[in-house]
Amino acid sequence: MIPNVPVKISVSEQTETLHMESLPNHAQNSLKFDDDGRLKRKGTWITASAHIVTAVIGSGVLSLAWAVAQLGWIAGPVILTLFSLITLYTCFLLCDCYRYPDSVHGTRNITYMNMVKTILGGRQYHLCGVAQFANLVGSCIGYTITASISMVAIRRSNCFHKYGHEAKCQVSNYAYMSIFGAVEILISQIPDFHNLSGLSFVAAVMSFGYSAIGIGLSIVKIAGGSHVETSITGLVVGEDVTGTQKIWSSFQAIGNIAFAYCFSQVMVEIQDTLKSVPSERGAMKKATVTGISITTFFYLLCGLLGYEAFGNKAPGNFLTGFGFYEPYWLVDIGNVFIVVHLVGAYQVFSQPVFTLVESWSAGRWPESKIITKEYGVGIPLVGTFRLNVFRVIWRTVFVIFTVVIAMILPFFNSIVGLLGAIAFWPLAVYFPTHMYLVQAEVPKFSMVWNGIKLLNVFCFIVSLVAAAGSIQGIITDLKTYKPFQ
Repeated sequence: MIPNVPVKISVSEQTETLHMESLPNHAQNSLKFDDDGRLKRKGTWITASAHIVTAVIGSGVLSLAWAVAQLGWIAGPVILTLFSLITLYTCFLLCDCYRYPDSVHGTRNITYMNMVKTILGGRQYHLCGVAQFANLVGSCIGYTITASISMVAIRRSNCFHKYGHEAKCQVSNYAYMSIFGAVEILISQIPDFHNLSGLSFVAAVMSFGYSAIGIGLSIVKIAGGSHVETSITGLVVGEDVTGTQKIWSSFQAIGNIAFAYCFSQVMVEIQDTLKSVPSERGAMKKATVTGISITTFFYLLCGLLGYEAFGNKAPGNFLTGFGFYEPYWLVDIGNVFIVVHLVGAYQVFSQPVFTLVESWSAGRWPESKIITKEYGVGIPLVGTFRLNVFRVIWRTVFVIFTVVIAMILPFFNSIVGLLGAIAFWPLAVYFPTHMYLVQAEVPKFSMVWNGIKLLNVFCFIVSLVAAAGSIQGIITDLKTYKPFQ
């Protein structure tokens, strides 16, 4: 058992405590707690923007050059822009549903599932839980795969630089998945979303860094004048692929783009970090515009410049597929940035899973000290860290589970596409739009109601074709894949 450690209180904290004690009880509570009895939220639209950029710009950006190569110069940028607009619109609807029934003064919905349960009811709540947590867990698995690929790429990049581009520089991903998992086990002990702002800022900077490196290397490659084949429709049937392969790869590319924009499943949890004044709704809308504008700008640059640089032979991951060999040190830095970013992104997507299980367990066994009791552990230069035995065990088991699944199914593009297909329609379109219809009491068969229903039908079809393409890709990969080799 971990012993209790005395908590040192700074002079400023002592002064604040004395000031609080001199106030009436109701005034003390108003300064310390929000209207739902929880400790005051301290987030701003800037911290929310950092969380959004961390959640959105992830492994998805690395596959955009490949996705554009499947779709071509017209369909590629059109679909990228379309998904950004759909995501922005549905996120605005989610912002309005954070408080219910009134969007400014109503009761808070502190999680996505809680919002669905409050507004749409129990059956929808259970469906949402399946969709949301399948995608959150799947995203963590995807980030484990991507991080290991980038770590392997660093080893291979140095090998190619030393022995030449034709050298057989094969390296197994499994050891690096284990390293990534070990790091996540440690960082997963951060108690909750409210303690992740610093990590999200670092991760956001990393995402800008590797996106900029990919864009810069693409520009240099284009300026070098090496001829690559591109076309208005992407891969050429009869030359690059067969007609059937073209259809499947196009569907998979749509899923990859959907995955690149999918962050709705953590949208509510991000909004719940914002302080009440100014209103959470306005601050979150500002953060959403900022985050999606930044990511769309980088996505278009990465997708289009990557396609121009590599043409129809664009690799599935444009920083690890070795379209770039030199300068090897810059490729290495880009991949280091990816790994650091994915360490943070893993936490953004895993925290809702951690919170759900821990909250349910505390409610189920409230008398259990293992589940509910926290211990103060003194850490030099950091301060006192809150440690909980159940949290240590459960989060460690979760990380190990995601690493093992990643080892079994390490297919980057197919997994990315399938995750996007699974999450996009239910989490980014269906639930946000239907909650808004109830919240705003939109009349049936009105212009807004009809428009939202048409948007749902369109996005549902997109999700189906994307899922079909990704499943076909996984089946193809499994024909030649031997696990743990």
